[in-house]
Amino acid sequence: MRPALALIAATALLTGCATPPEPTPGGPPPMAQNGNDCAVIAAVAKEHYRFNSTDNRPPPLRFEDGYAPRCDWSRHGLAFEAFDPDGTGDPRQRVRWVSFARPVYDGGGALVATGIMHGPLAGMGYECRVISGFAAWTVSECRNTWVS
Repeated sequence: MRPALALIAATALLTGCATPPEPTPGGPPPMAQNGNDCAVIAAVAKEHYRFNSTDNRPPPLRFEDGYAPRCDWSRHGLAFEAFDPDGTGDPRQRVRWVSFARPVYDGGGALVATGIMHGPLAGMGYECRVISGFAAWTVSECRNTWVS
């Protein structure tokens, strides 16, 4: 009976260690709440927008509503630069971006709101359904949510 109790205690201890720490005020942005966030966003970037790190580089990346996961984009074959709304240079370039909201998970996978602006009054928004496959996340569909 004691080995079973030891196993239960070890499992509880390890589960407690897996809980992400609370963000500290003024500290770095929190990691993705779910370890899948980066992979879900990368799936939309690569499959829906067809971005890659060589011949179809994405516009600057921005996130919605204070959400800012720290992701190793190169691990996913992507090369994002950060969006800077106050950047110098051509003001039309500050209107170019791709954005992602925090993915929402459910029994069917995840939904992620995303949008892309190519310039003033030239953009589209989508809600993409992403499903978990055997080896990776896959975009099953994206539907338009807004047009500029």
